[in-house]
Amino acid sequence: METSIALGFLIPFLGTVLGAATVFLFRKEISDRTQKAMLGFASGVMVAASFWSLLQPAIEMSMKDGGAMGILPVLGGFIAGMGFLLLLDTIIPHQHIDGTQSEGPKSTLTRSSKLMLAVTLHNIPEGMAVGVVFAGMYTGEIALTLASAFALSIGMAVQNIPEGAVVSMPLRAEGYKRGKTFLFGALSGVVEPIAATATLLFLEYTVPAMPLLLAFSAGAMLYVVVEELIPASQSGKHSNLGTIGFAIGFALMMVFDVILG
Repeated sequence: METSIALGFLIPFLGTVLGAATVFLFRKEISDRTQKAMLGFASGVMVAASFWSLLQPAIEMSMKDGGAMGILPVLGGFIAGMGFLLLLDTIIPHQHIDGTQSEGPKSTLTRSSKLMLAVTLHNIPEGMAVGVVFAGMYTGEIALTLASAFALSIGMAVQNIPEGAVVSMPLRAEGYKRGKTFLFGALSGVVEPIAATATLLFLEYTVPAMPLLLAFSAGAMLYVVVEELIPASQSGKHSNLGTIGFAIGFALMMVFDVILG
């Protein structure tokens, strides 16, 4: 079981590594059309995962123990997750994926450095989500199979591919060597297995707060979707490709969760 959990924690990081490796395939930045389709796909995966893998189990667990009032921990966790990412967005200098400056503090960091900070920042709730689901599955607190937990992990990996590329390709365009850009892109995903492991290490405290933590992760992930991924996939031309990508990503993750759950 420990080996399966370790693998589940590493799979999302491998998705980021695969995305960062696009610097070895392309000479210039990824085309606007491809990027919009990939970001739309990532959005769809995260929205579906937020409901079927996080919010639905949280609601079922909380309502079972607390009746109608059981929705309150889920509601509180969801709002707290949104608020936490909003706070980090406000105090940490970074750049949005679509290239616009964040509303956070100004800094002398380069565009690519701020972009890497943004992706790294937004990988934290994804790591927490994987950690909470595997912890719940391990303790039996969440009625999920190992295959369903891996479905979430694989879904996170798939949507991490465009994020890894979004970090590495602009660095390459600025003249950095391929090896260095690959390293920076890959490192942006290191926080995911760290966040997942930290969640599991505090298992004693995680289990009683499982509905709240699941909802917290869902809120944080949906904040990333609304604040970063969807705006980037819908800005300018070819927004329909982002919409199509969203539909495919959502449908794929929905099928994964339903069939493997």
